[in-house]
Amino acid sequence: MSELSFEEMLDESLKTIKNGEIVEGTVIDIKEDQIILNIGYKTDGILTKNEYSNDSSIDLTTVAKIGEKMEVKILKVNDGDGQVLLTYKRLAAEKGNKRLDKAFENHEVLKAKVAQIFNGGLSVVVEETRIFIPASLVSDIYEKDLSKYENQEIEFVIIEFNPKRRRIIGDRKQLIIAKKAKLQEELFARIQPGDVVEGTVKNITDFGAFIDLGGADGLLHISEMSWGRVDTPKKVLKIGEPIRVLIKDINGNKISLSLKFEDENPWVYANDKYAVGNIVQGKIARMTNFGAFVELEPGMDALLHVSQISRDHVEKPSDILYIGQIIEAKVMDLNSEDKKISLSMKALETSIPVKKVLEE
Repeated sequence: MSELSFEEMLDESLKTIKNGEIVEGTVIDIKEDQIILNIGYKTDGILTKNEYSNDSSIDLTTVAKIGEKMEVKILKVNDGDGQVLLTYKRLAAEKGNKRLDKAFENHEVLKAKVAQIFNGGLSVVVEETRIFIPASLVSDIYEKDLSKYENQEIEFVIIEFNPKRRRIIGDRKQLIIAKKAKLQEELFARIQPGDVVEGTVKNITDFGAFIDLGGADGLLHISEMSWGRVDTPKKVLKIGEPIRVLIKDINGNKISLSLKFEDENPWVYANDKYAVGNIVQGKIARMTNFGAFVELEPGMDALLHVSQISRDHVEKPSDILYIGQIIEAKVMDLNSEDKKISLSMKALETSIPVKKVLEE
């Protein structure tokens, strides 16, 4: 029996490897685009950037250290140049598939950063495995522009898992719906008519505004925005601003809101402030043929009848007065229950003695 040469003995001492085998290697050199590992074979293994991660911007010198142990998979024993090609990402993906399969079966909530945005949805990566979230499952409302999700960490569940067809689908929408349902349940359990709560202006329309109460939206009708007159809600509110509102009514899942707090109701103090005989100031708010309505303060209008404008004959209020004019008048009648006040400018006019008129 012939003696083995040194090279033959060395080959005998080294293990054999095959494609697809999982081995542990030691990092012996690191370059920006590849990692060299000693895998106990006659040639070292090459792990390229493309086979380390799907992230093309990664710098391998920042993710590995010389002497570090790595578990890799043999991609090709001989690439034609005698080199052993390795893969890390495919092994990670296989492990990831097992992890995702379990998450799919258990309906587990996963969290990952958005890796890519398409017209049709988002892509996230979990343990080197790509998961696609269709645009229709990104949110509970339609979002045409998904760019706001770039690099954002989101939660989702896997609703379809078929790695053989490379079809792994995620769903974020159902989590949002479930979260909102829980918040809504909690909100309705703690609020009742008469409560004052904090909210955020969510949307403004011609007839009012929708206020996000943290679980449900409430409607703040234009007629409930002030004790006074509001011409358009957009002059009073801004989207996104915080607001303190009164729960006026709850009907099923509909919430009616108000900004007309009772302690700010001008009619509460009317009997003292606008007692008959008091001299008051106000602003001409609107006019009709029979008189003018004078705003004494927001939410309190008084009638100045055409016959009470002047001692002289007045055909119609607009002959003497104009909208926005500040006038002084005397309170002639007050009915706080019906919220009616009558004024007179004529009562403040000074009478001219008859003798003085004749002398003139």
